[in-house]
Amino acid sequence: MKEVKDALKQTADGSCTVACYYFPNYHVDPRNERQHGPGWTEWELVKGARPRFKGHDQPKEPLWGYEDESDPQVMARRIDAAASHGIDAFIFDWYWYDDGPFLEGGLEQGFLEAPNNDRLKFAVMWANHDWLDIHPDKYGVKPQVLYPGKVTPATFDAMTDHLVERHFSHPSCWTIDGCPYFSFYDLTQMIATFGSVQATRTGLGRFRDKVKAAGFPDLHLNAIVWGKTVLPREQVHPDTAALARQLRLDSVTSYVWIHHAKLTTFPRSSYSEVLERSAAYWEEAENTFSAPYYPNVTMGWDSTPRTTQTDVHVNKGYPWTPIIVNNTPEAFENALRRARDFLSNRPANQQILTLNCWNEWTEGSYLEPDKRHGMAYLEALKAVFGSKTRALATD
Repeated sequence: MKEVKDALKQTADGSCTVACYYFPNYHVDPRNERQHGPGWTEWELVKGARPRFKGHDQPKEPLWGYEDESDPQVMARRIDAAASHGIDAFIFDWYWYDDGPFLEGGLEQGFLEAPNNDRLKFAVMWANHDWLDIHPDKYGVKPQVLYPGKVTPATFDAMTDHLVERHFSHPSCWTIDGCPYFSFYDLTQMIATFGSVQATRTGLGRFRDKVKAAGFPDLHLNAIVWGKTVLPREQVHPDTAALARQLRLDSVTSYVWIHHAKLTTFPRSSYSEVLERSAAYWEEAENTFSAPYYPNVTMGWDSTPRTTQTDVHVNKGYPWTPIIVNNTPEAFENALRRARDFLSNRPANQQILTLNCWNEWTEGSYLEPDKRHGMAYLEALKAVFGSKTRALATD
C-alpha cells in the first residue's frame, strides 16, 4: 500500500520545520457582512489605523495591496513567498461554531484551490474561543459575544468529520510521523464543550478513531498553552501540564509571545526584553510538559488598529495594550536563531517552530511584506532556515 508521508528535508545545520500561523479575516465573509456591512474585511481596520502617540508607526500598508485571500492566484503568491523563504506550513486559524464555519474562504477557496499548494503544507488550529465584537473595540463598552467558543459535542463530531473528509485527505495536509496535525486554541473551552476532562478525552478519542479509520497511523493532537490571558473572557487552567497528560496530547505550543511574556511598560515595550522572557518560557515549558513543546517566535505586537481610533489610548487590557517596539528584521532574525539553537538537539520530528504570524496585521505581527520593510522579515527567516526542499516519499 502506498502512503504519502510528510518528509521535510532536514539540512545539515539541523534546521527545523517552520509552521506559520495564518489569520484568514482578509476576505469577505457573510457573518462579517451582517455585522459590519457589505464587503467588509479586516483590511478596513488596517486602513483606518492612526498613530496613537508620538512616534507610533501606524498605519501599516501592505506591499501587495489589500488583496482578497480567497482568490487562488492571490494565495498562490503568498504560498510562493512563504515556501521560498523558509516556511514549511501554514497553520490556519480555523473557526467552527454551533451554526457552522466562519472565515473559511482563505483556506477553502484560497489555499486549497491555489495551483501551487503542493509547495506548502497546511494544517488548522481550531480557534475555539469566543468571537467578540471588537472590530473595533469601543472604550468603556463591554464587547458583545457574537459566537461562543463552547460548542456541543455533536458540533465537534460534525466538525471533525469535515476535517477528516476534506482536509486530512488532501496531499498537502501537514503530518508528523504520518499523523495529521490538528491544534486547538483554548483548553478550558474544550473541556466546557464536553463537560469534564474524562468526557473530553473520550470525545478526542472518537476523533482519533476516525483518523485511524481513514488510514492514518493516528492523529497528532496539539494544544495552544498560555500562562497569561490575552483575549477578554479567556481563563488560565490551574494545571495545564496535568491536563495535557490527561488529554493525551501529542505536543503543545504557543500562539503569541504575550501569552507568556508580560509587556511591562506602556505604551511601548522592547522586543529584546520580550524575547528574553519568551525564551525563558521555552525552557520552562520543556521541563513542565511531558509532551514536546514547540517554541514560538513572534514578529511583533500592536493591537491598536482594533481599538476605536478616536478614543483615548490607555492600558486597560486587550486590545488596549502596550505595543512592542524595536522589532526590526535584525531583531527578528536573532530570535529565530535563538529558537533554532533551542531545538537543535532534538530528534528531527520534534524540531518544530511556530511563527506569529503571516498576517496578523491588526495585532502588529505579520511576515507578509509591507511598504516600509518590503521582504526584509522573510529574508531574515530565509537567512536562518533557507529555502526548503520538500520531498514526498511513498512506500
